[in-house]
Amino acid sequence: MPGLAREQERPVVVERARGGDGELVLRRCGEHHEIISNGVFLMDTRDGRSERLLVRAAVADLRAPVRVLVGGLGVGFSLAEAVSLPQVAAVTVVEKEPAVIAWHRTHLRHCSAGALEDPRVRVHCADLLEWLSGSPGAQSPGRGPDAAGDAAAGEVFDAVCLDIDNGPDWTVTASNARLYGAAGLDLVAARMSRRGVLAVWSAAAAPAFEKLLRGRFADVRVRRVPVPRGEPDVVYLARGLRDAAEA
Repeated sequence: MPGLAREQERPVVVERARGGDGELVLRRCGEHHEIISNGVFLMDTRDGRSERLLVRAAVADLRAPVRVLVGGLGVGFSLAEAVSLPQVAAVTVVEKEPAVIAWHRTHLRHCSAGALEDPRVRVHCADLLEWLSGSPGAQSPGRGPDAAGDAAAGEVFDAVCLDIDNGPDWTVTASNARLYGAAGLDLVAARMSRRGVLAVWSAAAAPAFEKLLRGRFADVRVRRVPVPRGEPDVVYLARGLRDAAEA
């Protein structure tokens, strides 16, 4: 049976790269690709519904022109969705791994719909928290030339879409957990416009993170996306940032 044969097909290593936090491996399994970080499965190209929803739901109620920040390029589904939406005028992508960006010019180009060539898109190779804070670490070797500069200029975004690691409660890279804590959310909130929407992707429900969001935003919604195996993917949508007194 063709379907069974595809499921049983062995992954083939396409490329290995040394990343900032260890080894990254791009594998091909049939018609799909997988990204493995230090031996741990990170993401693949088999579905993408929740990654597309991450951007589509964030932008849905916003009028043009919409400025989008995508934290984490991954396999590119979120970026492809962003450039497909007519009201989106500009997309800034922050991705810390040079290899992932390079793969979107080669092996994964079809997943991101060639969006790196779209004139509305700017890609910065930097850690998202460092980029948001404008810290010197965002300018380390191999980072984008304007990685710290644009963030330090105080640029704000109407939709901030975060797909970093596997979400708040399951981080392959320990340092990524900072993004989903109080200090990380404060940095993100500082880059949101008054009508700004924060969208966060998670591989599973994250009750503690949801509670943190509800303490900072007046309107928090949860969208669950069923997957073939395991718990549903979850997209958290937050808007209406509370002032310091309310929070």
